Amino acid sequence: MAHPADLCQKLKVIEQCQVSPPPGSVPPTSLPLTFLDLPWVYCNTVQSIFFFEFPHSCNHFLQTVLPNLKHSLSLTLQQFFPFVGNFVIPPKPNFPHILYTSENSISFTIAESTAEFPHLIADTARDVKDSHPFVPILPTPTTKEDGTWLLPLMAIQLTIFPEYGFSICISFRHVVADARAFLHFMKFWSYVCRTKHDVAATQDLLPLLNRDIIKDPKGLKFVFLEELWNSPIESIIKTPPKVVDKNDDKVRHAFVLRRDHVAKLKKWVSIECKSTYGLELESLHISTFVVTSALMWVCKVQSEEEANAITIANNNNNDEIYSFTFLGDCRNRPEFSIPSTYFGNCVVFRMVSLNRSKLMGEKGIVEAAISIGRKVRDFQFDAMKDFENFMSLCRGGKKLNHASTIAGSPKLGTYETDFGWGKPKKCEILHIEYSRTISLSDCRDEEGGVEVELALGRAQMSKFSAILEEYLRNIAI
Repeated sequence: MAHPADLCQKLKVIEQCQVSPPPGSVPPTSLPLTFLDLPWVYCNTVQSIFFFEFPHSCNHFLQTVLPNLKHSLSLTLQQFFPFVGNFVIPPKPNFPHILYTSENSISFTIAESTAEFPHLIADTARDVKDSHPFVPILPTPTTKEDGTWLLPLMAIQLTIFPEYGFSICISFRHVVADARAFLHFMKFWSYVCRTKHDVAATQDLLPLLNRDIIKDPKGLKFVFLEELWNSPIESIIKTPPKVVDKNDDKVRHAFVLRRDHVAKLKKWVSIECKSTYGLELESLHISTFVVTSALMWVCKVQSEEEANAITIANNNNNDEIYSFTFLGDCRNRPEFSIPSTYFGNCVVFRMVSLNRSKLMGEKGIVEAAISIGRKVRDFQFDAMKDFENFMSLCRGGKKLNHASTIAGSPKLGTYETDFGWGKPKKCEILHIEYSRTISLSDCRDEEGGVEVELALGRAQMSKFSAILEEYLRNIAI
């Protein structure tokens, strides 16, 4: 097997082109940012990759598949044109916005790689740098004479692995769309490609771009704009490099929780809540998301403790606070009247805090599940609670030493992205290596299962895997 460092040398760029909506199909359009968009200005570029099986030659792909992919992408961008535009940051007091003009297009790279496709899609630990050659870098931001910044929003790279398959990797700025909106774009593109451009049948799938449906009763937009105007531009235009030296020791690993794992975990947590804490089921929220998040948080914290045992032992404050952040989607909630097709950012955050001693204890998973479940209930009753603090959290104004975050959800249907060659063989959120993030998605091969992925140091990943396997063995009811 080739060493990961050799992967960059095994990539050959075949074509570098631009893709845009069909000429004249979209008028110049400016989209304002809502208060739900503004906190994401500070976030790193989102990087998602989809691997598909296609056991044919590179020439066959270029001649029979690529033209359809390009044309269907162009038709898709006609509906999802904000991705083609720029994030515009004018000097104060002008408002930042997303601007599309007919001159805009998306950078689209086609490359060929001799890297080992089976290695890249395996559910085993592998170096995070293995995927770096397949990630497109966003075009460099530019400035106008009046000090206005223009930040391109999306870039795409398609990499062919001859006789095995291909990957589609997307880099985009979070300020333009959240995970549901992005997957809406991917499913729309894959549908148009699969049906050979049957756009007429996509009317029910069209994105809703009307920002007026986002109400701001607390006036947070102007609060967040003041924070943005007072921030250095460097905190906004940052783009993660393709290879990060400090990640040399990091590996990513995908774990699959089967449907029976999830069912047993729910049952075990329910029994423990009642027998140990005297809690009735009616007062709890025990869902797939809650128990999976609790299990992964505890495994991550405990693996970190074991991997850094000497440092922990020398720390006088052995019962520090650990935080866990997750996002809640405000679409399809009766109090907001925002449909599932809304395009933009429409998520709010919830943060759970627990002492180290509880997470490390015998009932750590139960403690975590109770706390996360309560925050989910809290979101259901008052979705916008504490959202005024989210901007500060995103720009790093509040330092959290022991923080974990969940990205994604099994309900988003990541593996429903079918371009005509079946489900993806593998889907990954690559930017988790830059953050302390655990990604969740649906399971490719089993309905009701959950795929979990994270990036850790090699030693900690080994500990994490062992701890997870032990928990799954012991939770057998």
